[in-house]
Amino acid sequence: MPNEKNAVLALADYALERGLIEECERIWAVNVLLDALCCDALPDVTVPADAPLHVILDALCDDAHARGALTEDSVVYRDIFDTELMGRLTPRPAQVHARFEALRRQSPEKATDWYYAFSRDTNYIRRDRIAKDIQWKAPTEYGDLDITINLSKPEKDPRAIAAARNLPASDYPRCQLCAENEGYAGRVNHPARQNHRTVPITVNGSPWFLQYSPYVYYNEHCICFNREHVPMRIDRACFDKLLDFVSQFPHYFVGSNADLPIVGGSILAHDHFQGGRYTFPMEKAPVETPFVFPGFLDVDAGIVKWPMSALRLRCNDRTRLAQLAERVLDAWRGYTDESAMIYAETNGEAHNTITPIARMREGHYELDLVLRNNLTTPEHPLGLYHPHAEKHHIKKENIGLIEVMGLAVLPARLREELKAVADCLAAGGDLRESPLTEKHAFWAEDIRRRRTVSADNALEIVREETGLVFAGVLEDAGVYKRTAAGKAAFLRFLETV
Repeated sequence: MPNEKNAVLALADYALERGLIEECERIWAVNVLLDALCCDALPDVTVPADAPLHVILDALCDDAHARGALTEDSVVYRDIFDTELMGRLTPRPAQVHARFEALRRQSPEKATDWYYAFSRDTNYIRRDRIAKDIQWKAPTEYGDLDITINLSKPEKDPRAIAAARNLPASDYPRCQLCAENEGYAGRVNHPARQNHRTVPITVNGSPWFLQYSPYVYYNEHCICFNREHVPMRIDRACFDKLLDFVSQFPHYFVGSNADLPIVGGSILAHDHFQGGRYTFPMEKAPVETPFVFPGFLDVDAGIVKWPMSALRLRCNDRTRLAQLAERVLDAWRGYTDESAMIYAETNGEAHNTITPIARMREGHYELDLVLRNNLTTPEHPLGLYHPHAEKHHIKKENIGLIEVMGLAVLPARLREELKAVADCLAAGGDLRESPLTEKHAFWAEDIRRRRTVSADNALEIVREETGLVFAGVLEDAGVYKRTAAGKAAFLRFLETV
């Protein structure tokens, strides 16, 4: 058909248009794709001439499955297969490094602009999936919070799970952050990364790598990670690294998850940070209670108006900032205040740590230090400073760096459940009848009592109320509550620094 094109040729042309290959490499590109497709000649599969990348790849996967080259037609196997196709067209690491460094010599912003576009063009960041995420802003007393229902991570595939049980144990790569992921073919229990390229950077004198998150929870969501597989640790060196990173990439913020279970991230075994070009709600929050630390009159400091217990430090000298941050951390690690339910340790287990975030603002270095504690109690076995049980219908998972800064990453199940709640509220139905709404019934019945809900505003109201639940989740995670007693307890700690 005149407006259609062979899918293999379309993929080679896409690579040419996006600068992944040169014109002189087009025939080679077609042939390496045929090899990956187990074809001796162009397969009889066409796509619209203007088809986006995911349509081209879907067509090639469908054809490969029909021919038996792709043995299982499920998302895990298709991802492994189409990643190999893109890997055949992705420039070698040395080429990527050279391009990044050449642009970085012009400006760090030009380098990251190119690298982010490159990571999308290679399909390492799957744009078609990211576009499915549902996002909105929810007004609260702390400003507008960001809410995302994450739909970009593929659902767990029962066939892949079953196949993974039969695989021999493997520690290669040791985790999904290790440098050994670059170019890795993948397996049913580890993602394929042939189209993945990292760039080496030096952070505070040590070798690290920079990459983007394949799930992109916010604009230019990057990850920088230690070349060595070493555990995360919040200490003076961590503060120095964060501040060094923003001095090199001043258009990005960077932060670290805490280094203890419950209050930390999902990967504590590999030292890494997350950053990007995005202004989080927490950054917009003002300092509501200034505080002067003796011996650090050159550092502006104060408690942030935020649901979690956050201290903001600001100075044009990053060494001084790191010195004070270290003082705060050391004091907090050993701090106990039984009247405020703050215990530095119980039965030999340490509880206190910090979630730090660094940025440049108006030519000054800025550090937000969020106080964390992972104490558990019989009433709150998942964590006293963790989402409490009455909010688990919305958010049960740990509150990591991204949530700390005001972006809720909510599970995919809520796409259907929140819509069902809204529909039921609008129709005046019984919220306890459907499995989609039953777990939300107590919350939704309260909404019904307080709000005037109609078919026109039901979903908007449910989303607003979801944002208020998330604000409550962050308050649960705050070690000092936003009460007179909580503020007094916070100031008591600061006086000990």
